[in-house]
Amino acid sequence: MQIYYRIFGWSHFVPNLAFYCDQRVPENAAIDRRLLAVMAERGLGRRIGYIPSGPEPSRRYFRDRQVYYGRYGLDLCLFYDLDETHSADDAQALFRCDAIHLSGGHTGGFLGRLKRSGMLPLLKRWADSGGLLIGASAGAIIMTPTIATDGLFTGHAPESLMTETALDLVPFEFFPHLGTRPTYLPELVRYSRSTTRPILACNDGDGLVVTKSGIECIGRPLWIANGETKTADDMLLSTIPVTVTR
Repeated sequence: MQIYYRIFGWSHFVPNLAFYCDQRVPENAAIDRRLLAVMAERGLGRRIGYIPSGPEPSRRYFRDRQVYYGRYGLDLCLFYDLDETHSADDAQALFRCDAIHLSGGHTGGFLGRLKRSGMLPLLKRWADSGGLLIGASAGAIIMTPTIATDGLFTGHAPESLMTETALDLVPFEFFPHLGTRPTYLPELVRYSRSTTRPILACNDGDGLVVTKSGIECIGRPLWIANGETKTADDMLLSTIPVTVTR
């Protein structure tokens, strides 16, 4: 089997994305500042829509995020429950927001709700057209081609979830909460030999911001590809090497 590298020609319109592991530790302030800068650079307002990963009848996490964003003068103003029936006006109101937050939670359940509700292709079209998506943990994984890496959180081999396709907005996979268990890194290194895409893995407080300028690495994300690991640097999406086997 011959292994070589090619340069990935990413054909999508470059979206505007913020990848968080979480929004709970002080180190996230660096990602917050970059998010605010991107919103200002694009002339966006302050309104953010919120899509929960699962049922949230108490809206506890929604209110927590309202406080979080409110510290920066941002207004988390719209709660969009995927399990409820919505009118076309409801969806239009969501996409009139200046950004949309995809919450943390159970990644597989979140993806299933997005697909059943018909929201997945709508979100993809909006993001591919330049809409700003903010993903936290599960929401961040869903912005990538597949939720395979989530298998490590649920006791499954990532290879068994490679066909669970998601928004496919970037040519890499994402893994949050890297430092919370010592087995995660060796398991990701092993999995990296099975996927053609690199994996960007982050500890809590680390993150990524994707714009037309490329990928900005905040903190010390790791780049994992073909069984090798290194610290990730800022890069252009169009220059991401993808391992191909023949």
